[in-house]
Amino acid sequence: MANQRLVQLLSLSFISGCFCIGIGMGFFIRQGQWQVSEASNIETETEFYLVAESEPLPETKKTVLDTVTIKAVGDIIPGTNFPDYRLPTSPDKLLPKSVRGYLQGADIVMGNLESTFTNHPHTPKNISRGQVFAFRSPPSYTSLFAEVGFNVFHIANNHAMDFGPVGFADTVKNLTDVGIKTLGHKDQILYLEANNMAIAMIGFAPYGMYNSIHDLAAAQALVTEAKKNADIVIVSMHAGAEGTAALHVRNQTEFFYSENRGNSIQFARKVIDAGADLVVGHGPHVPRAMEMYQGKLIAYSLGNFIGYRTLSTKAQTAYSMILEVKLNSQGELVGGRIIPIHINNQGIPEIDQYFRTVGLLRYLNKNDHLLGPIEFNQQGEIVLVKADSNN
Repeated sequence: MANQRLVQLLSLSFISGCFCIGIGMGFFIRQGQWQVSEASNIETETEFYLVAESEPLPETKKTVLDTVTIKAVGDIIPGTNFPDYRLPTSPDKLLPKSVRGYLQGADIVMGNLESTFTNHPHTPKNISRGQVFAFRSPPSYTSLFAEVGFNVFHIANNHAMDFGPVGFADTVKNLTDVGIKTLGHKDQILYLEANNMAIAMIGFAPYGMYNSIHDLAAAQALVTEAKKNADIVIVSMHAGAEGTAALHVRNQTEFFYSENRGNSIQFARKVIDAGADLVVGHGPHVPRAMEMYQGKLIAYSLGNFIGYRTLSTKAQTAYSMILEVKLNSQGELVGGRIIPIHINNQGIPEIDQYFRTVGLLRYLNKNDHLLGPIEFNQQGEIVLVKADSNN
């Protein structure tokens, strides 16, 4: 197995020269250097949900040499026109061309949508209360995300129902119309096919109207079922506390404004025990450490990706990434990297030539005391280190 070797560099075929900037710049972060600020102001209440299911794909011929490439990003709010107007002059401004290029060349491009695509005028939320937000983005914006390569959006979170069942149904329909699948429906296993492989995806959140991260037995049962019908199982989890005070992932239940956001480490490891090959996390609005558990990659939080005039860009809330992972038909990690992103003060992602997210993850992975912490070289490529060689 790959994780039985002392040190093994896993890399993908990178675009020539794209990461030359920063080599030798020394992106090491010393313990205690990071500043901790107040948690970001993000909505926390629960919502109601609708049910959707998918059918497994027929078995296809495959070899161990077949691979699938996944690119994943974190939280996305492409501006809002409610209750006031906070939209760009053109939706194209939300994704600069330099960033779009790095979203290409993948079989699955996924993100966590923390808004709605609807014109419905009414929200069930009392937005006059502090820290309560309702986000509504124009339905036409879905075309932008489809054009740049997104084909899966996780929607099991605390903003999916910002405009009630009507707004939720509109969001699902508008995404479906442009070819983007929605992930996180109750009891849903989303089946896709790429490179002669069947891929199953399951989304989870801290709420019972979705697949709940609190119900470990049900979560494991879904993953076990998915593994029977697919070569690769990908789990997307919305979990954990929020803001720069929540940079470190801990093996304990996390709360945000008294809301139980689950134990991310316990949940992620349990679904891998049940057969998951990759776990991707989002929701804390900051990047978090990554680890290898039972030979499988867990990314505990990818941070923000787009938060046009809605999400905080202070300190590490502006540190972001595109996580690129390559798995073979046995679900084994054969390559990976992070493409560092920095979010400007308007909430727009830009390629980070200073590799700040790489430095942050090197620091977090060194100090969060995970079972199989992951190292990154200065270009953001994943380096696997034998677990018992760590302090």
